[in-house]
Amino acid sequence: MIKLHHLNKSRSKRIIWLLEELGVDYSIIAYQRDSQTFLAPPELKAIHPLGKSPVIEDNDLVIAESGAITEYLINKYADGALAPEKGTKDEIEYSQWIHFAESSAILPLLLKMFVNKDGCETNFLGDYADAETFKVISYFNDSLAGKRYLVADKLTGADIMMSFIVELVANSGQLANFPHLETYAKQLATHSAFHKAESIELSH
Repeated sequence: MIKLHHLNKSRSKRIIWLLEELGVDYSIIAYQRDSQTFLAPPELKAIHPLGKSPVIEDNDLVIAESGAITEYLINKYADGALAPEKGTKDEIEYSQWIHFAESSAILPLLLKMFVNKDGCETNFLGDYADAETFKVISYFNDSLAGKRYLVADKLTGADIMMSFIVELVANSGQLANFPHLETYAKQLATHSAFHKAESIELSH
């Protein structure tokens, strides 16, 4: 059975969604953020030296990083679902979106979040975070024009990975400013496993 080391209010919710879509047996080991610092508890370091979530255990394998976990689980358990056909242009685009989620997309959003949380006036970082956030979210929004999903007109791991970015935009109150993204968010919410993951996350 797969074990998911899950931190509340974190990116690992999308791994719950993925596991639900795959229909595999799994268990959740839940961790709570520190109420003062909002950081992960030190117990996570016993699983992986970085002490971050998500981390999965599958037999003797310990795998960190959301993108690597997503690719591993889909390659091993999806039986051709949740990914485009191998060797196609769609597969290349799929791979780009999976990596975009944890690189170009997340960095400015996190910077913006940290600047706001710190509350200090910045000489450069605040304006940079604002400009980069608008750039990457506009790119994401524009890429969804006329589409239900990011790749191959079906739900894939790329959508599951990018769902966290959608959530951050929604939580910032900016989703209505990006109409294609708003429509996409509604499409993602048509999946029952999406709602089950939401419910599971709230209960842990």
